Amino acid sequence: MAEHGTTVRDVARLEVARVGRVEETGDGSMPFRLLDDRGVEIVVVSEFLHHMLADDASPASLRSYAYELLSWHRFLRAVEVPWHRAGRVEARDFALWLKTSKKPPRQRRTDAPAPGSVNPVTGKATSGANYAARTRRHARAVIRSFYEYHREMHGLPLVNPFPKARGADEEHLNAHHNPMQPFRRPSRRAAYQPKEPKPAPRSIPDQAFNELFAALDCNRDRALVAFYISTGARASELLGVCQGLVVPGEQVIGVVRKGSRALQQLPASTDAFVWLRLYQQEMRDLVPPGADEALWWTLRRPFRPLTYDAMRMVFNKANAALGANWTLHDLRHSAAKRMVRDPDLTLADVQWVLGHAHITTTEIYTAPTPDEVIAHVLAHHERQRTERAKPPAPPAPGYRPEVLATLFGAPAADGGTR
Repeated sequence: MAEHGTTVRDVARLEVARVGRVEETGDGSMPFRLLDDRGVEIVVVSEFLHHMLADDASPASLRSYAYELLSWHRFLRAVEVPWHRAGRVEARDFALWLKTSKKPPRQRRTDAPAPGSVNPVTGKATSGANYAARTRRHARAVIRSFYEYHREMHGLPLVNPFPKARGADEEHLNAHHNPMQPFRRPSRRAAYQPKEPKPAPRSIPDQAFNELFAALDCNRDRALVAFYISTGARASELLGVCQGLVVPGEQVIGVVRKGSRALQQLPASTDAFVWLRLYQQEMRDLVPPGADEALWWTLRRPFRPLTYDAMRMVFNKANAALGANWTLHDLRHSAAKRMVRDPDLTLADVQWVLGHAHITTTEIYTAPTPDEVIAHVLAHHERQRTERAKPPAPPAPGYRPEVLATLFGAPAADGGTR
């Protein structure tokens, strides 16, 4: 359909085939590549990923970008537009398609909760049937950076399908940003950019954490969770620790940060090291020792380093016993909330432990959670009720009782006033 010379597609009826794939190569110089529906490498994407790798992007970032570009190329194949001919119309329709289309179906347990339903134990909603706003924002950012690279390197295409945010001096908006101040936001959102959801830390209440910890059935899992809740490390960071980075005498454990990939020593609780020692004693002579060997291993033969997916399944097993849906990342939020509540820790201390580049990111943990607000307000109502139930204070000396009775009313025998 055409309207005022502009193509208007019926996105609701668009059939986007799930063709092509992201392939892991095992090559350090190009860890991932994107293949089309015929299994042929998409060279323009490989060039962009090669540029990212040279610009110090991590393999995990390359994988994430490759999957977003796979969705874009699938969409362009469905609308029959070459990548270098895509314009604002395709950007608009892609944004609308991503907003309205359902996520690909995947195998689910028969007792799995419905998408978007709220867990009665945690109050957290499960992942919805449609793509989340954060996912759509990330896809837009990836595709825009892909086109910006080719525009700068080759001069084509002439126009980026996804425009930048509108407003004066947007490119230099935070060029001289003070890390102690919040980031300035563009005056207007960029076209086809979903609204940014408000960050909401998902901390686990102390009682719920105690129940979750009690549901763990081995010392390895208890040690891992104890380190998560006391260090605030990300799940992948802690799972990547090798044996040489554990220093019980100084009560620290070394992790490689996800963003900067810098080694950082994090203080941990005494309990975490006690559980770790019990786990290591059980695995003695079963897994190879050595400073460069993995710290966390599977418990069944053949013994292999513990992966994120395996740890997530262990955590979900404990969740199932409680009817909860906590995640490993919730432990990081919980650790941050616990540290922020400690009056002897500064916000800069918490920022350093969490590895945040800007203190404004750490500040989100200073906001109370809904459970905390509800508890505070209920306590307020209880205090008000208690105050109202107290007998009135006696009058100051010098006031005659009959005068006070005339002004405020004297209690009568039947409980009323006269």
